[in-house]
Amino acid sequence: MASPKSNGPEAEAGPWKLVMENDGPIKSPIKVKYTKLFINGEFVDSVSGKTFETFDPRTEEVITSVSEATKEDVDLAVKAARAAFDHGPWPRMPGSERGRILNKFADLIQQHSEELALLETWDGGKPLDLVKVIDLPKSISVLQYYAGYADKIHGMTLKMNGAYQGYTLQEPIGVCGQIIPWNFPLIMLFTKIAPALACGCTLVVKPAELTPLTALYCAHLSVEAGIPPGVLNVLPGFGAIAGAAISSHMDIDKIAFTGSTQVGRLIMEGAAKSNLKDVTLELGGKSPLIIMDDFDIDKAVEIATVATFTNMGQVCIAGTRVFVQGGIYDKFVKKIRERAKKIVIGDPFKGGVQHGPQINKIQFDKILKYIQYGKIDGANLLIGGHSLGGKGFYIEPTIFIGVEDNMRISQEEIFGPVMSILKFKTIEEVIERGNKTIYGLGAGVLTKNINVANRVARSLRAGTMWINTYLIIENDAPFGGYKMSGIGREYGPYGLQNYLQVKSVITPLHESPWL
Repeated sequence: MASPKSNGPEAEAGPWKLVMENDGPIKSPIKVKYTKLFINGEFVDSVSGKTFETFDPRTEEVITSVSEATKEDVDLAVKAARAAFDHGPWPRMPGSERGRILNKFADLIQQHSEELALLETWDGGKPLDLVKVIDLPKSISVLQYYAGYADKIHGMTLKMNGAYQGYTLQEPIGVCGQIIPWNFPLIMLFTKIAPALACGCTLVVKPAELTPLTALYCAHLSVEAGIPPGVLNVLPGFGAIAGAAISSHMDIDKIAFTGSTQVGRLIMEGAAKSNLKDVTLELGGKSPLIIMDDFDIDKAVEIATVATFTNMGQVCIAGTRVFVQGGIYDKFVKKIRERAKKIVIGDPFKGGVQHGPQINKIQFDKILKYIQYGKIDGANLLIGGHSLGGKGFYIEPTIFIGVEDNMRISQEEIFGPVMSILKFKTIEEVIERGNKTIYGLGAGVLTKNINVANRVARSLRAGTMWINTYLIIENDAPFGGYKMSGIGREYGPYGLQNYLQVKSVITPLHESPWL
């Protein structure tokens, strides 16, 4: 049964109507084949026999039931991963062979891309067009990228004093726990597992309970690719149970997590209280996009639209604080309002739809609550702010003007399609205001002046800085946050370092008095 909707803000209705097929949302676009835990190369029921339901955010109806991992299942998966690491072939095989298997894995993802795209859209509400042009190609490319690195992981020779010689080894860190978010399930799955597998690690992966289906499908394909049993284990389940068991497990050597800052703290606590395992965290953001008055206003509108509204605003690095210089502020506000009206909202399976539902009712209600906060705190609702449709978690693209730095919509991560436009005068002012946040994941500046671009890029405290573009994330560009946006970097060679230990090996050249 559909859950009741929250009351949205009392504002004038927007111009949007949901775009659907003539007979309503597409039903059951694909048969779900894999719903059990994947441990030691096999699909198995959970020890407890528990299952949970995963929902279609378009209709609020159940897609299927999935086995629920608990602590006992985590223990079994860790045991399999530990055996595979300590005694199995994966860490010991030549890097070139690991690379060949990872490339075959990528080929299989490509071959099954249609099924994976349908599952990704059904489980998460992401527009199918977007999945096909971004999520699937990105997932394949990151796997291929790290496949190429598998035989290029080297140490160094050390110049020591005359009595000794030395070298370093870069060795796989061991058994890794990886917790995947729901907003980009496929991309983040491969962003985590690809470098770890290239290094020779073994894995216990927990996909988000809201979007477990594509990870399980990929687990099946990993067997066909030739990844040995125990190397990749996939455990759908809840963060408070399975996630907590992974982060605090004494036999897991490393944990990587993408998600909220609040949960990131809990991950760190679990790691610290257990075996002090290494931690990589990619957390929340409240990123500024700064538009100088010398920049082409139509291009600025397009970039700002992408920065805020991509994936229904469910992007950690979304540029939701849009700072516009006074000289173009009024024109920008008028144009961005008209541009927002053109965003096509509806069933994500229908071609041409750009904006699907939010992931679930909790997120839906949270976004509507923040829209109310914006009005209560004194911002002006320019457009949007309503839910759409009788079923499904659809929210209009929403824009506020008259936003001040201390407002909740300006300081707190909403994770939804809500843009705050803030006016500024000088570069000194906007740098100070841009940094006035607990987060530091990303930032952007739009300007024709290279001196301004360089000054802003060097002054904003953020892990990724875009100049005259936004939301470009490439495999060789490190990605991660300053401040409370996280610890460590993913992508590029930095991604490999998360899964390697460095060992120094020292031997005497001749008999030494110290021996």
